[in-house]
Amino acid sequence: MAEKSKILIIGATGYIGKFIVEASAKHGHPTFALVRETTVTDPQKSQVIQNFNNLGVSLLYGDIYNHESLVNAIKQVDVVISTVGATAIADQVKIIAAIKEVGTIKRFLPSEFGGDVDSMTTVEPATSLFGEKVKLRRLIESEGIPHTYIVSNAFAGYFLPTIGQLDATAPPRDKVVILGDGNRKAIFVKEEDIATYTIKAVDDPRTLNKILHIIPPANILSFNELVSLWENKIGKTLEKTYILEEQLLKNIQDSPTPLKILLAIFHAIFVNGLTLKIDTSSGVEASEIFPEYH
Repeated sequence: MAEKSKILIIGATGYIGKFIVEASAKHGHPTFALVRETTVTDPQKSQVIQNFNNLGVSLLYGDIYNHESLVNAIKQVDVVISTVGATAIADQVKIIAAIKEVGTIKRFLPSEFGGDVDSMTTVEPATSLFGEKVKLRRLIESEGIPHTYIVSNAFAGYFLPTIGQLDATAPPRDKVVILGDGNRKAIFVKEEDIATYTIKAVDDPRTLNKILHIIPPANILSFNELVSLWENKIGKTLEKTYILEEQLLKNIQDSPTPLKILLAIFHAIFVNGLTLKIDTSSGVEASEIFPEYH
C-alpha cells in the first residue's frame, strides 16, 4: 500500500470544508487544517474544532492573507485542498503563489464544489463569481500545478431539507415555489459523498489534471420531480407557484447581495440547466471510477 498523502484543508471550518476534513481523517490521511487563532476561541466554531481534535486533525495557525503562515503550512503536506467561501475565491492566487514557492505539492484542489464553471451559462452576479473560478483554473494550468477540479453540483443538505424554499426552515406543507418551469434536471449530492469522492481523488492518477464530476445517476432530478416525491411522501398535493425566467431575473436584480448570488446560481441550475454530459478528454465521473463507494 502506498503511503497516504498528507492533506492540508484551507477554509476547514466552512460549510463544505468541515466535511472534507472529516473524510480525510477517516480515510487515514494525516490531516491538517489551516485555521485562524481567533477561530479556535470562537464559541460558534468550538464544536467543529472539538470534532477536528477528536479526529486527530493537526491545527495549523494562519490564513491565506499571511504568506509566511501559508508557506509553513504547505511545507508540511503533499496535497492542498481549498474550500474557501465565495468572497475569497479570487484570493486563492495567494495559495498558488505559496504552492509555487514550496515546490513539492503533488496536487492542488481549488475551491470549486458547484457546477462546471467552464460550461455553465450564468447571469450576474454568478457570472463574476464563476469567472474568478475560471481565471483561477487557467492560472493553475499555466503555472503547471498538478490539480483536480471537483464539480460536485448542488449540495443536497442545502437544498433538499426545504425543497429549495428560500428562508424556510422546513419543507413545504401547503404551498411551494418552483423556479423556472420546473423541468430542468439538477444534480443533488450529499455533502458527505462530495467529501468522500474528493478525498478518494487526491491520490488517484485518473483524476490528475482532470475535472472530477460527481453525477450519481439516481440523484438527477428536476424541481417538479422533487416536489412530486415530497407530495407522495406527505400524501398531499401542494399549491404551486412558478417563478419564470423574466420574474426570476427581476428578483435577482432587486435582492440584496447574498440572496442575489444564490438566486443567480439557482437561475443557472433551474432555468439554464446543467451539463450532464462529460467531456472525457478533460473529466471523469466519480461513481464510474469509484464504483466500490457508489
